[in-house]
Amino acid sequence: MERYIGKVAVVTGSSSGIGAAISKELVKKGMKVAGLARRIERLEELKKQLSKESGQFFAVKCDIRSEEDIVNAFKWVETNLGGVDVLVNNAGVHQMTNLTEGDAEKWRTVFDTNVLGLCIATREAVKSMKKRQVTGHIIHINSIAGHRVSPELAPIRNVYSASKFAVRALAETLRLELAHNKLKIKVSNISPGYVKTEFQVAGGQTELPEYLKNGPYLIPENLADAVVYVLSTPPNVDVSEITLHPF
Repeated sequence: MERYIGKVAVVTGSSSGIGAAISKELVKKGMKVAGLARRIERLEELKKQLSKESGQFFAVKCDIRSEEDIVNAFKWVETNLGGVDVLVNNAGVHQMTNLTEGDAEKWRTVFDTNVLGLCIATREAVKSMKKRQVTGHIIHINSIAGHRVSPELAPIRNVYSASKFAVRALAETLRLELAHNKLKIKVSNISPGYVKTEFQVAGGQTELPEYLKNGPYLIPENLADAVVYVLSTPPNVDVSEITLHPF
């Protein structure tokens, strides 16, 4: 990670859970991290926690469902930090709904956040990397829900899995497009199983499904370690996929 000391990472959804853990670890490794999220008060609290680390954390208010917010956030990073070297697309949501009687607005929220927001953030990051001719890295925090549909969760979170399948396809499509354009930007897709965070009881769900309550489960720091691993690989290695299962 020494080559990333002083470099700039953007982490979406960094106000809690996986995003906060990734932001903390990258700051500890000496990076400048722009944390994007709607809950600015949580970002400011995280900034205080990291004030004595070797890197720096910057709180940037951004709703990942808003293209204007995303574009403005990357403009802020460009103006104040010089541009983006690493993007971690972590922001994601699920909504309690179904396909047969579902709420279209909830479907839209999931796809706007998990898919379109990710695409827009990726576009802005690649623009910055291409402009400065840096060897960048795009990391998608995905889910094993992007590899298989869970029978247990399908009745209550079914468009979530579809959105994560899309993220996996987008990672591979991006890799091929970057190679076609001869851009030295790595792409990694990290797919965890159940991670114990507040995400699991968000989106209208009031408590964990029974089969998740006693684990096994991952913790956010496991994802932070995976991000550090893919960033630490030699220049000639691009880790395209990591799947993390709780054990």
